[in-house]
Amino acid sequence: MVRLVDDVEKRWHDPGMFRRAATYVAGVLVAAALVFVVVLQWAGRREPCAGAGTTFCDTASRATVLAGPGLVLVIGTVGAFVATYRVWKRHRAWPIWQGAGWFLMTVTLAYLAIAAGTAGA
Repeated sequence: MVRLVDDVEKRWHDPGMFRRAATYVAGVLVAAALVFVVVLQWAGRREPCAGAGTTFCDTASRATVLAGPGLVLVIGTVGAFVATYRVWKRHRAWPIWQGAGWFLMTVTLAYLAIAAGTAGA
């Protein structure tokens, strides 16, 4: 039997679900920031960059600053959309997680665009 959904009536107010999604987004952003700090420390201590006067003196350091936090953000974005699907399957307030996924995707694309522009310079 196919279950029809009345999409006009939207009872998508779920403060607990919102807190979980907001905590997830904050956790992904904090994890990406920590990876970024670790990459900065690593790039600043590398021998090839010791006398260069700049943290990102070679291709390896530029690629790492792009890939490290970018990978964390991409995995977090995919995780939010997986959570959206799982919550949707349980007929719960899935738009909250979808919003979290789209927010993380926007942050991810902005970070990758800025980091790629900086890495190419």
